[in-house]
Amino acid sequence: MLHTQRSYGGSCVAPHHLAASAGRDVLKQGGNAVEAMVAAAAAIAVVYPHMNALGGDGFWLIHEPGKAPVAIDACGPTADLANADFYAGETQIPERGPKAALTMAGTIGGWHEALNVASSWGQQLPLTTLLADAIHHAEAGISVTQSQEALTAKHVERLSQSPGFSDSLLLNGQVPQEGERLRQPRLAATLKRLAEAGLDDFYRGELAASMAKDLEAVGSPLRLADFHAYRAQRVTPLEVTLQDATLYNLPAPTQGMASLMILAIYERLKADEPNGFDHLHGLFEATKRAFILRDQNVTDPGRVPTPLQALLSEENIGREAAQIDPQRALPWPHEPAPGDTIWMGTVDSEGRAVSFIQSIYWEFGSGVVLPESGVLWQNRGISFSLNPDDLRGLAPGRKPFHTLNPALAKFNDGRTMVYGTMGGEGQPQTQAAVFSRYALHGMPLQQAITAPRWLLGRTWGETSTNLKLEARFDDALVTALATAGHDVEVLPEAFSDTMGHAGGMVCHPDGLIESAHDPRSNGGAASV
Repeated sequence: MLHTQRSYGGSCVAPHHLAASAGRDVLKQGGNAVEAMVAAAAAIAVVYPHMNALGGDGFWLIHEPGKAPVAIDACGPTADLANADFYAGETQIPERGPKAALTMAGTIGGWHEALNVASSWGQQLPLTTLLADAIHHAEAGISVTQSQEALTAKHVERLSQSPGFSDSLLLNGQVPQEGERLRQPRLAATLKRLAEAGLDDFYRGELAASMAKDLEAVGSPLRLADFHAYRAQRVTPLEVTLQDATLYNLPAPTQGMASLMILAIYERLKADEPNGFDHLHGLFEATKRAFILRDQNVTDPGRVPTPLQALLSEENIGREAAQIDPQRALPWPHEPAPGDTIWMGTVDSEGRAVSFIQSIYWEFGSGVVLPESGVLWQNRGISFSLNPDDLRGLAPGRKPFHTLNPALAKFNDGRTMVYGTMGGEGQPQTQAAVFSRYALHGMPLQQAITAPRWLLGRTWGETSTNLKLEARFDDALVTALATAGHDVEVLPEAFSDTMGHAGGMVCHPDGLIESAHDPRSNGGAASV
């Protein structure tokens, strides 16, 4: 049984132990929480290539004691050439391949902007130090994880049609097996270039020129002008106030609004005990209310029909909570969004904390690996519709809808909590499970993450939209949920990847740091 880890010198939580170690080692060298996160983000882009890559997007929440949290939107917009003419003859944007690589990769710009935020915190470590672990793992090789093997095997027929995929992410044309060594020398060279030339080289230097040339050659609409135009943005986070804490998350184009709304509604319905019918039913129904509003409102930030912060008003939360039947489930014909992602957290010895998420959307993204740089490109832009009148209609320069949303809470008693998960539609639901168990029902942090979880909707390439439960839930509870009208499916696994890879950290006023990671992942909590 896992237990909550405790330390005072800093900690890093990640869904792969080598990423957690990379962050921890930067903290040991005197680095701050942001620098530790950049090291972890670079490492996990190498060791977890099915979940994220340098060619993806990212979002940050950065907490400095005594100051308002800083949010960074590192989501890349669509290419200038990404329009109806480019996709003429298509009924929808292709899900894999060069035409799926239609949005700029924002995550490196996010690293750059986060380091700018932290530049006033004291002496900064050089990029050569921050990227050292990632470079080493790309050169020396990674040990393929079970999930990388399984997801490669599941999608290899389609992905092997994407330029560069087979050369980079297969071994001698075969699916790499768990424990086999996979080297990524071109990615190592790219990371070295970033360490020496600076992160902006990704957008306005030799790397940008190389990647733009390769993307055009394989048939993507992205061009060098799209690289030159991109910069990550600091944005105002959304927030909602509960009785004992204020919660923060990202605005559009993310579903952060839904994550906050679920917990705000649930607090109105709060059960007496965790993990029983009232707890789960309340969260399920709050999720439905939040997802309905999310799908009506969340899109490119410039096209949001209703201000998202207004949806989180006391009046609106009360109205949504009042529509929930405490005994009956709302029928749920819902069209969800898949996604594959990583969440990581860091806290340093000064109490500065980071909640961070990085993604390429579907597993292995577009599948396109650029021949010179070895960068795997995301397929986030496939969430656009080719109908220009749709809320998420395709047009140049628009940001795609994002399932990504890192979470942060500031408690009235001085605690700070960062938490999150991968898992597409499951991200707001797992955040609600972890936070409500820990903060509203008093469960220890690690137990709040380890306890059985659920998913309403689809993730990991599944097509069903029913309510999936891990096998550890009590039979009587499952029966009660089904009787109430929930379309319940009990999964065979006690710990299912379907539920995402969560993590959480809590920094106490006296400097104590609690860290917990998900037994469903290959992760760890590495502390100083």
